[in-house]
Amino acid sequence: MEPPESAAELAGDAVELREPELRLADPAPPGEEHADVEAADAPGPGRCWPYGAWACGSSRGEPAKKKAPCPGLGLFYTVLSAFLFSVASLFVKKVQGVHAVEISAFRCVFQMLVIIPCLIYRKTGFIGPKGQRLFLLLRGVFGSSAMILMYYAFQTTSLADATVIAFSCPVFTSIFAWIFLKEKYSLWDAFFTLFAFVGVILIVRPPFLFGSDTSGMSKSYSEHIKGTFAAIGHAVLAAMTLVILRKMGKSVDYFLSIWYYVILGLPECIIILFVIGEWSLPYCGLDRLFLILIGLLGLGGQIFITKAVQIEKAGLVAIMKTMDIVFAFIFQIAFFDNMPTWWTVGGAVCVVASTTGATIRRWLQSSK
Repeated sequence: MEPPESAAELAGDAVELREPELRLADPAPPGEEHADVEAADAPGPGRCWPYGAWACGSSRGEPAKKKAPCPGLGLFYTVLSAFLFSVASLFVKKVQGVHAVEISAFRCVFQMLVIIPCLIYRKTGFIGPKGQRLFLLLRGVFGSSAMILMYYAFQTTSLADATVIAFSCPVFTSIFAWIFLKEKYSLWDAFFTLFAFVGVILIVRPPFLFGSDTSGMSKSYSEHIKGTFAAIGHAVLAAMTLVILRKMGKSVDYFLSIWYYVILGLPECIIILFVIGEWSLPYCGLDRLFLILIGLLGLGGQIFITKAVQIEKAGLVAIMKTMDIVFAFIFQIAFFDNMPTWWTVGGAVCVVASTTGATIRRWLQSSK
């Protein structure tokens, strides 16, 4: 449940989930396509560069058949990704005395340590194609800001509430794709958007509609409202990130996309920490371990969700992503002894139904 990087990492409809593929892995991550294409075109023993055929007097050999992926492997990767993101979110909630912005900074550092060797190995450079640099900069700023807001939401409201609201990201993606990419936005899309907003309202429970009822809230209503608005901000910024990634398409290696995400996110976190004066080292070794695991689990979740989209229909992956919410409910009950309210359950049903409906509709449209 990341910002989609976040994270995050996150975390959409059929097309939205497909971040420029990792020519190795996620939506959020890395891709393998360039290497595969080069390997396919490279001359093997007895082959000629100009034709890529078995010429030069060599006998023709049988081309190797590509092994089909195991049935259901893509969906398994999706569930595994959701689990890793959810565990990372649990650790964010468990860390004591460390601000969400500082957690985001630690995650940027750990991901940077992984991304730099990958970029060097893949020889993609650190700047990106000339015509895409502005989009990469925007992707980095929006993506890192979405991550910060998501972590803040986890710290100030319940896991279930924050996850459900963040799951409304595809609804915002449809709106922004209509505005900036001139994609079609029908009455059905408007209906799904309205349905998602109803779900969010059920979770936020504004006093002018629901009175002073704060049952089921682990903290004060003021903290709850801060967390829910942070989760909404995450959904909006994550949607903008996905639209930017779609605009760039496959012209940018996913590792480079993550590089901008961390290289812009780290100074952003440092500036915010300097302004609010919240920098502090974790109190105990367990919290420090949690910080390391948050970075590693987030990256692992990104890799598996991208692998899932590479070998499975994106529509099925998008629907299976609802497991994020299932894990959030389970963890909230098991680790915090906090039973979600019926308002949260109703909101979750509305948001999941809206997102799933929008996904299925776009999936059917794209398959025509």
